[in-house]
Amino acid sequence: MSAKDVAKAVVLLSGGLDSATTLAIAKEQGFDCHAVSFDYQQRHRSELAAAGEIAKFFGVSEHRIMKIDSGGHGGSALTDTDIAVPETPQQGIPVTYVPARNTVFLALALGYAEVIGANDIFIGVNAVDYSGYPDCRPEFIAAFEALANVATKAAVQGARVKMHTPLMEMDKSRIIKTGSKLGVDYSMTVSCYQADSKGRACGVCDSCRFRMAGFSAAGIVDPTRYA
Repeated sequence: MSAKDVAKAVVLLSGGLDSATTLAIAKEQGFDCHAVSFDYQQRHRSELAAAGEIAKFFGVSEHRIMKIDSGGHGGSALTDTDIAVPETPQQGIPVTYVPARNTVFLALALGYAEVIGANDIFIGVNAVDYSGYPDCRPEFIAAFEALANVATKAAVQGARVKMHTPLMEMDKSRIIKTGSKLGVDYSMTVSCYQADSKGRACGVCDSCRFRMAGFSAAGIVDPTRYA
């Protein structure tokens, strides 16, 4: 098979543990990967530098960083520094939920995919070890895939879009084991909701707790750098 015959895929790459594992899976499945990250004025912007390192590590064909003004509407502890990141477990959907984040991310990824001729989009959403965000559920992904297939020129001309969520039913320990087998260097990843400018984690937010518990359950040494 020549290089031009390899199917292209757009992979959403935040710089965190889940998205790095998702990229590794897409590569292992033989896709020509084009990574996209989003600068949405998140307080943990050090994850973008991590995304760049991960993209280089896996040799993606292209890595784009798109800017979004999520701070313009606020409403989330990840984009509004006046809202504290919770350091204890919360009931219901926590304040780290960013309104419409994955809807916006996937819409931009869909446009990127159509431009480069990719029919496959990978996103590392998870419905097991996660914070209860509504845009991480299977129902959301199914709805977005249905939307994508009536929304683009490529789709209505027969090039249907396929959403890939390989981590959806995995717990964090299984994600870590899977990524480790595929060569993911988790020391490069940044998962913390309030990581400092050097990418060092707080160790107490939701994301840090899920990550620490995952490494412990997997029996793999946690390479995370903590502040």
